[in-house]
Amino acid sequence: MEPHFPQGGAAGASGAGLLPPAGFGDPVFQAQAVFRGALHALAHPGELVDLGASSVFVEGLAPATAALLLALADAETPVWLPGDVGQPARSLLRFHSGCPLAGGPGQARFVVAPAGHAMPALAALQAGSAAYPDRSTTLLLEVGGFDAPAGATLRGPGIRGSRRLAPRGLPASFWTQWRDNHRRFPLGVDVFMIDGPVLCGLPRSTQAQED
Repeated sequence: MEPHFPQGGAAGASGAGLLPPAGFGDPVFQAQAVFRGALHALAHPGELVDLGASSVFVEGLAPATAALLLALADAETPVWLPGDVGQPARSLLRFHSGCPLAGGPGQARFVVAPAGHAMPALAALQAGSAAYPDRSTTLLLEVGGFDAPAGATLRGPGIRGSRRLAPRGLPASFWTQWRDNHRRFPLGVDVFMIDGPVLCGLPRSTQAQED
């Protein structure tokens, strides 16, 4: 993943005479805090990171999802949202980050799968290239918590020994897709799993053995 800080708000609001949803109260401080949280999550796969006061509240997105997008997306990083995600979330991104909204998940650098929406197949997302493996998609996948009865054991860089991860609400084929994604390393997709203000990172370098 190649994170970006926003380059400033986009011109215009969500409509004539309408104010866009509120973004960061302290844009520099909160964006830096979220950036550090995202890097920590990817450097320590499966470890839960609470963004807390840096979360952003907007209809249609979890607080950590909105905060990640505001901190990492900019005018050069297309974002894809499912078609029925409402106007508040779209206005938030257009106004505060200036990011373009992609027409499909395969065209985006950040793909969002909010709670209740189907996750696009990992194989359908950008995996980067041999010359530019960092030009790949990061998936923001909202889950229903991290206390599911079944999960996976993670191993790899950033994990001492192993770490267990048990997200609720994953697609039935997720860990099979993840194994295929990991086999493509150094190409592949990185994932943030998100529940409310809490996230964990799953970089493509991580191996996962499903229960």
